[in-house]
Amino acid sequence: MTRARELRPGVAAVISDGAGRILLQRRSDNGLWGLPGGSVEIGESVRDAIRREVREETGLSVEVVRLIGVYSDPRFQIVRYPDGNVVHYISTLFACRIVAGEVQTGDETLELQFFDPADLPDDLVPMHLVRIQDALANSPTAFVR
Repeated sequence: MTRARELRPGVAAVISDGAGRILLQRRSDNGLWGLPGGSVEIGESVRDAIRREVREETGLSVEVVRLIGVYSDPRFQIVRYPDGNVVHYISTLFACRIVAGEVQTGDETLELQFFDPADLPDDLVPMHLVRIQDALANSPTAFVR
């Protein structure tokens, strides 16, 4: 097993519609469903990063509502890409509210769909299930995992 050679800050968003369904994207890099998000770029705040990533991946403009948690456990946060790159992500998860835009796919997104949390797709990024459960818990304090 190849060890991670890079540590990268990441962000992800839980975006729900008026009916309580959660927006998931089918990712182009692995074909799995997951929460929109990505890497924080140098010189960028996590708030700006989540706005940019959501816009790039979904076409939506969002605002951060609250911090849900921070995820760094290497058992779940190490990603092995098809090109051989291995990255350990430290990801910050935010609940976000849609402020403008229409749902549309981009280069990193094959499909976008709102799902009932009780009926999530089987081919979901495993760690994202934990993140969705954390979001639904509506904890007054953030999770640190």
